[in-house]
Amino acid sequence: MMARNALVKRKTAETEIELELDLDGTGRSEINSGVGFLDHMLTLLARHACIDLRVAATGDLHIDQHHTVEDVGICLGRAIHQALGEKVGLRRYGHFTLPMEETLVTTAVDFSGRSYLVFQAQFPSPKIGEFDSELVEDFWQAMSANALCNLHVLVHYGRNSHHISEAIFKCLARAIRMAAELDPRSPGVPSTKGTLSS
Repeated sequence: MMARNALVKRKTAETEIELELDLDGTGRSEINSGVGFLDHMLTLLARHACIDLRVAATGDLHIDQHHTVEDVGICLGRAIHQALGEKVGLRRYGHFTLPMEETLVTTAVDFSGRSYLVFQAQFPSPKIGEFDSELVEDFWQAMSANALCNLHVLVHYGRNSHHISEAIFKCLARAIRMAAELDPRSPGVPSTKGTLSS
């Protein structure tokens, strides 16, 4: 089996990011984005997706966290897209329902080569500590657009914004893990079109 890893570097006037991942890892992570809550979420993502993930980012945090969070999402999406390669033998689809105390979330993923995000989540508070709650959706929008995948997120209910965000990241991690796994019964590209490239 070919290695399914990627290294993505992105430098703009607003951020400088280096992100490395291995889709067939063990859940190890080394995250330093400068945004504490994002670091927490990415650590959870790596562990529950069973990928190895390293992120080193600096950004214009004196303005706000938006550029850093969005650009890390861009880099993660590009890295996943690169690591999946031609998607030969891929399961392609993944889904999960995850409880997080009072919160329940369902997510679904399709590495289709086309991007689309459906994000049905309400956060009771505009902030999670110093983190803007709306950045959770912005992160996944950037990721799906650059991984060229469909992401569907449905928060059935929840009271605590931290729990809601954590449940979304964990649940998507599990769905991504399922979708990114290789299927020994389907050695070709999992599409009647014969391709899942963009």
